[in-house]
Amino acid sequence: MSDTVPHRRIARRGLCLVLAAPSGAGKSAITRALLAEDADLMLSISVTTRSPRPYEQDGVHYHFRTQEDFDAMVRSGDMLEWAGVFGRSYGSPRGPVEQALAAGRDVVFDIDWQGYHQVRRALPGDVVGLFIMPPSLVELEARLRKRASDSEAEIVRRMATAVSEISHVREFDYVLVNNDLAEAVAQTSAVLTAARLAMARQTGLGEFTGALALEPLAPEASPG
Repeated sequence: MSDTVPHRRIARRGLCLVLAAPSGAGKSAITRALLAEDADLMLSISVTTRSPRPYEQDGVHYHFRTQEDFDAMVRSGDMLEWAGVFGRSYGSPRGPVEQALAAGRDVVFDIDWQGYHQVRRALPGDVVGLFIMPPSLVELEARLRKRASDSEAEIVRRMATAVSEISHVREFDYVLVNNDLAEAVAQTSAVLTAARLAMARQTGLGEFTGALALEPLAPEASPG
């Protein structure tokens, strides 16, 4: 390629990549790997009413809010999705996501299948869903048992929840089996690339092709 040819990109609208999986299937590890290698991808930081743990920072790990503030955000339409979990509330704020999409940046969500449907209703046409499956329930249980902090009762609860979550796999656009983390990350990245290239996202295609039409053609070399 000639050094005089400009490096151009078609302006596009960003997208929301929702990764859902039962606990222990590797969703968080895949998300971290994607964010580390892709500068155009940002994480949707959830709002929660639970108290921060010692290492957690407001605006980095979560947006920590009171229940009153959380409820006010829901009433005003400032949440894309929300749910109550064990007496605490969690949700995805609308503002940062809409700003990112308009700027052509993509947002990854680490939420469950119910949150996926809520985000899809809130932002129709902007959401791609990928469900991450464990190789087997036996392997999933083995992964959960490697977590020193999980009690036997917690493992039983998580396994029951996993079976319920897996029953919703066909509601997603894509599915992969996480046999190997590096392979799963590569497959997720491929889904993201394909979604970025979809014709519907190319908001600057008309401008790009118009600019091409105005470019002067190189003169033909004279014979001899």
